[in-house]
Amino acid sequence: MGEALTIRAPGAATQTYEEYYGLTQSPFSLAPDPHFLYLSESHEEAIRQLLDAARRNEGVIVLTGDVGTGKTTIARALLTRLDKTSFASLVLNPFLSVDELLREILLDFGVISRDDVRSGRAVSASRHDLTSTLHDFLLSLHPIGAHGVLIIDEAQHLPLEVLEQIRVISTVETNTTRLLQVVLIGQPSLLDTLAQDSLRQLDSRVSVRATLKPLGRGDVEAYVAHRLSVAGNAGNVHFDSGAIDAVTTLTGGVPRVINLLCDRALMAGAHAPTHAIDAAAVLDAGRVLGMQAPDTPAAATPRRWQVALFVVLVLGGLAFAALQLAAGQEVFPPGAPPVPPVAHAAPVEPRPLPPLSDYPPDPPAPPVVSPTF
Repeated sequence: MGEALTIRAPGAATQTYEEYYGLTQSPFSLAPDPHFLYLSESHEEAIRQLLDAARRNEGVIVLTGDVGTGKTTIARALLTRLDKTSFASLVLNPFLSVDELLREILLDFGVISRDDVRSGRAVSASRHDLTSTLHDFLLSLHPIGAHGVLIIDEAQHLPLEVLEQIRVISTVETNTTRLLQVVLIGQPSLLDTLAQDSLRQLDSRVSVRATLKPLGRGDVEAYVAHRLSVAGNAGNVHFDSGAIDAVTTLTGGVPRVINLLCDRALMAGAHAPTHAIDAAAVLDAGRVLGMQAPDTPAAATPRRWQVALFVVLVLGGLAFAALQLAAGQEVFPPGAPPVPPVAHAAPVEPRPLPPLSDYPPDPPAPPVVSPTF
């Protein structure tokens, strides 16, 4: 068979930026690859707390962070660092019913198979049967010194009924140890959900609350260099100091947004071509992505407070002028064009009223005619 025919548009680049810079893979992919995990202070503290809680068989652990701060990457990194005594289940879809969640956990633990789900045997099982099966499996782990770990991503979307079921299965324990650890990962609104009165029992079982924060300028520089290094960069490309400043400003230190911006900046750099990504390349990439740079013309548009201040000054000036006119003072400074004089009507001389005898008498009233029925 002959070689595959590659069709390129006229003027299209013949190389990807990965090929141009000699990279083995895309350094700024949005996939949550734990190999690219960069441990800032908050990320390192979060994964340390999660691992310590896993080793101590803690009950419920909560990890929160804003969108794009790396929560899913942390979850996958946690899976790779658990020891062989941990049977893990990672649930990425929070939009599940109670029965669907129980089947997903049993499937991850290897208690049921995909064939059981496809054939309907697992689907026809009652909630009591599913819960009892999970309970029996967890109890079977105790003699071998093992336990289960349930990790649920995007947990802020879990219905209250599902969260209550999670509390129930998290209580599976012996006299000396818990048999199932639950790690809830979600956005900060998850904390508000857990604070509801209906979930106070689950909230009281939370032993660790970790938080991921955006990266500062120094971490942004280290983050970009780390991902380039993991992707095989041998010094063929780098982001200069101005570029790092621009990346920090445009992204607010959010890792997912950094990935988007740096990926486009590398495309622009390979097209230029250049091996040094500067602030101009980053700002151009930001405009392509619709990110607002601080020095763009749109930023010069008057803000609301500026417009309001202008209106207040104008109205204040008009009011001051009106007061001066009312007081008879000059509004305009010396040397200003003279104001044309205002014509005034001549004063009206008062005159006495004429005596009543000068008025004609009133006409006689017409006769009153009574109606005839």
